Amino acid sequence: MLLAENTSISISFDDIAKLATIDRHAVDELIKNKLESDVPLVSQVSEYILMSGGKRLRPLIVLLAARALGYKDDQHIYAAAIIEFIHTATLLHDDVVDSSSRRRGKDSANTVFGNQASVLVGDFLYSRAFQMMVNIDDMRVLQILADATNTIAAGEVMQLMNVNRPEISEDEYRQVIYRKTAKLFEAGAQIAAVLSGHDDEMVSSMISYGRYLGTAFQLVDDALDYNAAADEFGKNIGDDLAEGKVTLPLIYAMQKGSNEDCKIIRNAILEGSGLDQLGSITNIIKSTGAFQYTTDKAREAANNAIMSIKSVPNSKYKKALVDIAELSVQRRF
Repeated sequence: MLLAENTSISISFDDIAKLATIDRHAVDELIKNKLESDVPLVSQVSEYILMSGGKRLRPLIVLLAARALGYKDDQHIYAAAIIEFIHTATLLHDDVVDSSSRRRGKDSANTVFGNQASVLVGDFLYSRAFQMMVNIDDMRVLQILADATNTIAAGEVMQLMNVNRPEISEDEYRQVIYRKTAKLFEAGAQIAAVLSGHDDEMVSSMISYGRYLGTAFQLVDDALDYNAAADEFGKNIGDDLAEGKVTLPLIYAMQKGSNEDCKIIRNAILEGSGLDQLGSITNIIKSTGAFQYTTDKAREAANNAIMSIKSVPNSKYKKALVDIAELSVQRRF
C-alpha cells in the first residue's frame, strides 16, 4: 500500500508495538541491566531520559525487521538496545549543543542535571553501547554500528556549521538529516538483515527502507516545528528557528516567497531571534506552500521505504514495517 495525499490509517503505534511485546520487554530489561553503574549520577541521568516515555521506534525497527526476515535467535535484542543507547547519547549531547529545555514533553536532562552531567553521561552511553557490541560478536554488525556512530557525529557537526546560514541548499539540508537521523534507522534495519543471514540484495533493501523511513520521520519533524502544539510535539515549538537552524520549510519558503518574506526569514536565521517572528514566518511557510512541499517530500520518502521491502516475504511483521512508514507521515507516535 502506497501513501496517497491525506491518507489516514486506523492502526496505531501501540497496535504495531504489541507484535513485538516479548522482544520489547527483553530489550527493556537489558537496558535496565546495562544502565547499572557504581556512579549514582550516571544511573540517575540515564534512567531519566531512557525511561521518559519515548516510543523507542528505532529499536522497534530492529525487532520487527529481524522477525520479518525470519530471525530466530536473540542477538537482535542486544542490537536493539545498542541502537537505543546510541540514540539516547545523541539526544543528551544535542540538547546541550542546542540549549534545549524540553524533550519528550518534559524538562530535558541538561535542564534538570546540568550540561556537564548530560555530556558525560552521553559519553557513558556511547561507551556502554560499544561494550555491548562485543556480545553480538559479529564484525559486520560492529562495522555498521561504528560507521553509524561516526556518521551521526559528523552530521551533528555539519548541522552546527549550518546554524545561522540562510543560504544552505536543499541538498545540503538532506545530507545533514541523512547523517544525523536517517543513518541510525538505516543501521538498525541493516543489522536485522545481517543477523538474519540474508544476501546482499536483501541487506540493500533493508538499508533503503531504514534510510527512507528516517528521512520521512525527520522531514515531518521539521514541518511540525511550525505546525504543532507543544504538548503534542514533545518540545518547544519554534526551537529550530530560535537556534538558527535552516530546515526544508524555511528553504522552500525563501525560494518561493516575496523579497520581503525572504528578508524576514533570513534575518530570523541570521540573528537567531526567530521566536519573535514565529507567527509571521509560520504564515509565510503556509502561504508559499512550504509546509505542503515538506510533507509531500516526507510522503515520497515513506513510499520509497515501502517499495524498498517489496521482496520481503509477506507477514504480520512486514505489514508492521509498512504501517510504521505510513504512520511516519501522519506522525501518530
